[in-house]
Amino acid sequence: MTEAAELPPAPEGARTVFGEYFPEAVRYAELLADAGVKRGLIGPREVPRLWERHLLNCAVLSEVVPENVTVCDVGSGAGLPGIPLALVRRDLRITLLEPLLRRTNFLQEVVEVLGLDHVTIERGRAEEMLGKVPPVHVVTARAVAPLDRLAGWGVPLLRPYGEMLALKGDTAEEELKGARAALGKLGVVDTSVLRAGEGVVDPPATVVRVEVGESPGGVRFAAKRAKAARTGRTRRRR
Repeated sequence: MTEAAELPPAPEGARTVFGEYFPEAVRYAELLADAGVKRGLIGPREVPRLWERHLLNCAVLSEVVPENVTVCDVGSGAGLPGIPLALVRRDLRITLLEPLLRRTNFLQEVVEVLGLDHVTIERGRAEEMLGKVPPVHVVTARAVAPLDRLAGWGVPLLRPYGEMLALKGDTAEEELKGARAALGKLGVVDTSVLRAGEGVVDPPATVVRVEVGESPGGVRFAAKRAKAARTGRTRRRR
């Protein structure tokens, strides 16, 4: 069994970011450092940098998420960025989408322990969820896949005029440039690279924002969307 590394104390900035929910953030960090490592959800080498690289880096995403919207965290894994976002933004309704059972079990435990009643968990792959989960205003993702592939999974889950927010690294601009053609085919109408957490995390979090028009997923998903809508209406009539 993998031994859990020692979790360092929370940095002072964590109290500012998480506010009244700082104790819950500490409990989440403890769960990641213990059960998260033992179950193979995060590597033991990540424990010493859990706060700066993971919890705070994800929590500052809240700076660019609109108020009172629905969010789907695609490939949520151990709950990053969905859980930190849920801790600082009680106005959001968040779905954590994850295909692996051991991860969804962990997420369910975390949600219950932290009392996150505005968070739900769905087990499944994003590409299989069209019509199974309601379209959302915002899709979030972190280090799941290259941007073009990630958009192919996440963009179809959006409502018209929604947006995908992907936490990326130093190559965000280059990755965005290489994905423009694929994004255009998915109904994307605008893209930008944002920085979040200035003065809180060093370096600030890099966020790629992908905005869609009236047809999320473009022509490629129009037929699937229509079929899913018909199936939904049929189920409701039964």
